[in-house]
Amino acid sequence: MKDYYAALGIDSDASLGAIKTAYRKKASEFHPDKNTSPDAPARFREVQEAYDLLSDEQQRRQYDENRQRSLLENPVATAEQIWTTYMHKVLQ
Repeated sequence: MKDYYAALGIDSDASLGAIKTAYRKKASEFHPDKNTSPDAPARFREVQEAYDLLSDEQQRRQYDENRQRSLLENPVATAEQIWTTYMHKVLQ
């Protein structure tokens, strides 16, 4: 499961306004016309996907429920994925 909150660099309790602000910042940062890095197009698509899901109230609710269920059903794997995503974000 992808961590869309980490893709946007926000907390899971972020407001819709914070989601929009983070999306604009990240989309600008990774837009292929502005960023010549080879991974910029993939990162831009990831940011777009995260925004599309998190800005839709119903999809966000389902996503949050799935995240909670994953944590309860498989805590070690979920914690490992969260840690990996966090470290990837910190090291960039």
